[in-house]
Amino acid sequence: MPEVTASALILAAGEGTRMKSATPKVLHSILGKSMVERVLDALPVTKATVVVVGSGREAVENELARVAPSVSTVFQEERGGTGHATRLAMSAFAELADDDVILVLGSDTPLLRRESIAAFITQSLGFAAAVMTAHVPQPFGYGRIIRDANHEFTAITEEKDASEAEREISEINSGIYLFQKGALSSALAQLSRNNAQGEEYLTDVLSILRGEGKPVAAFSIADFREILGVNDRGQLSECGDILRNRINDELMKAGVTIVDPASTWVEEGVEIASDVTLLPGTWLTGSTKIFSGAVIGPRTSLHSCTVESGAKVSESTCDQAYIGEGASVGPYTYLRPGTVLGPRAKAGAFVEIKNSTIGPDSKVPHLSYVGDAQIGEGSNIGAATVFVNYDGVEKHRTQIGDHVRIGSDTMLVAPVTIGDGAYTAAGSVITEDVPAGAMGVGRAKQRNVLEWVLRKRPGSKSADAASRARE
Repeated sequence: MPEVTASALILAAGEGTRMKSATPKVLHSILGKSMVERVLDALPVTKATVVVVGSGREAVENELARVAPSVSTVFQEERGGTGHATRLAMSAFAELADDDVILVLGSDTPLLRRESIAAFITQSLGFAAAVMTAHVPQPFGYGRIIRDANHEFTAITEEKDASEAEREISEINSGIYLFQKGALSSALAQLSRNNAQGEEYLTDVLSILRGEGKPVAAFSIADFREILGVNDRGQLSECGDILRNRINDELMKAGVTIVDPASTWVEEGVEIASDVTLLPGTWLTGSTKIFSGAVIGPRTSLHSCTVESGAKVSESTCDQAYIGEGASVGPYTYLRPGTVLGPRAKAGAFVEIKNSTIGPDSKVPHLSYVGDAQIGEGSNIGAATVFVNYDGVEKHRTQIGDHVRIGSDTMLVAPVTIGDGAYTAAGSVITEDVPAGAMGVGRAKQRNVLEWVLRKRPGSKSADAASRARE
């Protein structure tokens, strides 16, 4: 296929009232990307791209600056319809020649594929105008494509202007067009608002050009789902389902096992090798990379994480963490940014780790918090251990050597270093370094206050039990 050199005009000025949202419609997200970003991603190579903005102008322009800095914008203050918006934008294409082509499309069709747009442009070259169409099972709300006895395109009739017979037509207008610039400019000057909506319809441009004897065509897309628009939250959800299934199908064809595709969500930026298993309830986002043999889930969320071969992550939330080969995470574990688990390391149940490195074969089995720490090889962190890393003003680091044993319920008050092979006694508060091979003990000597319950809690069940024990 030859290189496409069309320019593009995206119409993004609508208020989207049916979304019932303070967020502009085009900024609502599907699998990590706004709708307008997804439309921009579907564009092939273009000479120039212009976006008409209106409702929520500042927010939309900020999003465009983030995802496509080279795009220029035109502000439509008065919502006068698609034809009016296009006419306002034509000044941005002043440098184009009359026979250059302009692709015009909406900003709320997030399922478009780049190859479909490129194919449409190629088909449409040589025509003054062309429209992408689709045959849909439920055409209500869409403009209908009118063809003559020879199946040639004649017009587009909007739903509110259509006759009963025309409403039975299943071929609909996708809202995607290709125009020669000169033909478009001429026809836009002839638009009127003599219709049910009192707006300038871009669809009328096709009728005007055809009436002038210029060649106008209509080409149907193979998969109608690509042109589905979003006008409310239900349609947003439906498009999300379609996109999720599209991504999951591609992954399964590439050798990834997805046990329950309906509950598994994977963004496009995620990389997953073959022979990875995704269990139900998995959510993978950002720049996550998962290598062969890893098992993720159930009910697990990974954002911009790396999971090496053979690792297992179960019922956990991990954000910008590195999980080494054969490592184990979960259940109910929270790995925060900066966490590094070495080969065969373990972060067990109800463990939270942030900005820390857990060395090869080391374990934090359960009920512990590890923050700002370096743990060596083969060490074990007992249950309910807390790395006390914050003094109220600054964060401090803890160094744990190789083959260290930290007793249960130990408080490690940073900055502190525990040497290779050292132990700490259960229940200790460690405020000073523990030399290699030593036992660190930081707790008061136990004393028993005899008969305290009998004196302080007379008549209680505890006192009755104590009394019986003395008999």
